[in-house]
Amino acid sequence: MAGGLALALGIPVASAKDKLEKEDLKFGFIKLTDMAPLAVAYEKGYFEDEGLYVTLEAQANWKVLLDRVISGELDGAHMLAGQPLAATIGFGTKADIITPFSMDLNGNGITVSNAVWAEMKKNIPMAGGKPVHPIKADALKPVVNQYKAAGKAFNMGMVFPVSTHNYELRYWLAAGGIHPGFYAPQKGDVAGQIKADVLLSVTPPPQMPATLEAGTIYGYCVGEPWNQQAVFKGIGVPVITDYEIWKNNPEKVFGIREDFAAKNPKTTKAMVKALIRAAYWLDANNNGNRGEASKMLSKASYVGADAAVIANSMTGTFEYENGDKRQVPDFNVFFRYHATYPYYSDAIWYLTQMRRWGQIPEAKTDQWYFDTAKKVYRSDLYTAAAKELIAEGKLKASDFPDFAKESGFKPATADFIDGVSYDGRTPNAYLSKLKIGLKGNEKP
Repeated sequence: MAGGLALALGIPVASAKDKLEKEDLKFGFIKLTDMAPLAVAYEKGYFEDEGLYVTLEAQANWKVLLDRVISGELDGAHMLAGQPLAATIGFGTKADIITPFSMDLNGNGITVSNAVWAEMKKNIPMAGGKPVHPIKADALKPVVNQYKAAGKAFNMGMVFPVSTHNYELRYWLAAGGIHPGFYAPQKGDVAGQIKADVLLSVTPPPQMPATLEAGTIYGYCVGEPWNQQAVFKGIGVPVITDYEIWKNNPEKVFGIREDFAAKNPKTTKAMVKALIRAAYWLDANNNGNRGEASKMLSKASYVGADAAVIANSMTGTFEYENGDKRQVPDFNVFFRYHATYPYYSDAIWYLTQMRRWGQIPEAKTDQWYFDTAKKVYRSDLYTAAAKELIAEGKLKASDFPDFAKESGFKPATADFIDGVSYDGRTPNAYLSKLKIGLKGNEKP
């Protein structure tokens, strides 16, 4: 009767064919600015437009978040780009996790304490009374040497062993001749401090400023707003953004279980469609929606930081030293440059860094890198969702890569702090060019 009434009123009725396998979903996230696509998809009604009823829930840390996706307590989550890869290859927790959607580019920074900055500054050229950027780790090396000479460990924080932050911090340090240490999981050593000049350890993102202020660490790599928070509180100085370490690097992804996607293909497509629309909104009108997004994210249920602190980076600026605010329009990128497409070459870069620092303890063939990337970074699922949005007139074909020609590999780039060129098609050749780190058959 209800169906007959709907037809009589001209209301479309979903057929059994169109019905989603699962409509009520729970997604997890960590309190960081780059969870924004989830918040926007919820607040702007994009999830509901796609027939989804979503609950968003902040998680205590990245391990808890991953474990809850694996157990099925969460249907999906905002994840570190390396998390689905590490789970799939069995570094840490072994599970088949995939990503059909890349959440953003850039968005991180490296901050040091005021005391360390005062020493670093002596080694940095100045122009117009301000430090010349980008600041390389060469300026930190004499400070690290001073600590070593005094018998003091130089401790720095990052958010998780397979986080982008860990690999970016390691990349920056190594480019300046500072050894960040090796992992040796085959020996039961997962601290990542073998042969290290600087000792890196895990600190949850919201706790970074307080840990720095307490003197437990002397610097950290984290996403926003926790670098700008250090400036706001006057306890530290961000010295470099990840945009300056690797221009337009992939940052977070949306992770789901492989079996979830297989059992719920329509639901998976609907999720990806909603997230694509949210990312598009975040970058629309030349970042014109970022002020609204910053207020949205300031809610305690999302990031819970002051809207002005969030806006410092979200609106295209970044403050280094107090008062040294500079234009960084691409600090947070959510849609442009095809940011949402899960490129195989992005996955392969993270796998090379896992190999470089010993998390992958033995040499792998180039084909292994390709196969692993294609298993985890599911561009096929993304493409299906994007094509449906185009067919529905919600987005244009020109908003996306040319799917008929897309290989999943970005062109080779030397947009790194050390100028070393990376081509995802030749991962072992790339590793051989990096001065510090494992290559070939080397072991830590």
